[in-house]
Amino acid sequence: MTSLFATEPDFVPGLLAEAVGAGVGQFVVGALITDEAGRVLLLRRKPDDFLGGLWELPGGGVEPGEHLEAALGREVMEETGLTVSEVTGYVGTFDYTSGDGLLTRQFTFAVAVGKYGPIVLTEHDDSTWADRGELPEVSDETRLLLTG
Repeated sequence: MTSLFATEPDFVPGLLAEAVGAGVGQFVVGALITDEAGRVLLLRRKPDDFLGGLWELPGGGVEPGEHLEAALGREVMEETGLTVSEVTGYVGTFDYTSGDGLLTRQFTFAVAVGKYGPIVLTEHDDSTWADRGELPEVSDETRLLLTG
């Protein structure tokens, strides 16, 4: 996997230090994957899940000691079956309170994948390639990341 981080070795430690300083207790990563038409891949949370029915970017929890880039590749593969071939940019962060009550920060990165399908879902009940101007029900934070 090509890394945006290779040319900026202080980038990730700076992000993490800022989050810890803000009292963030848990980290997650999100992947902004776009197809040739510029549509964004979104996954729908299962109805009985935390925030059930909401659409979100592929991603998930960063394990203790895991690098953000490694977590990004692992989570995209686990949730979609797609392989991240390159991290192309940093999109931004947002904070929220997780289902277990921890202040959580999502670090979102633009990524390229080797191929766009098939999407193999393991933790969600649906996927869609959405136009940024016609997003389904996403969180306000995700909408802001996607529409600027």
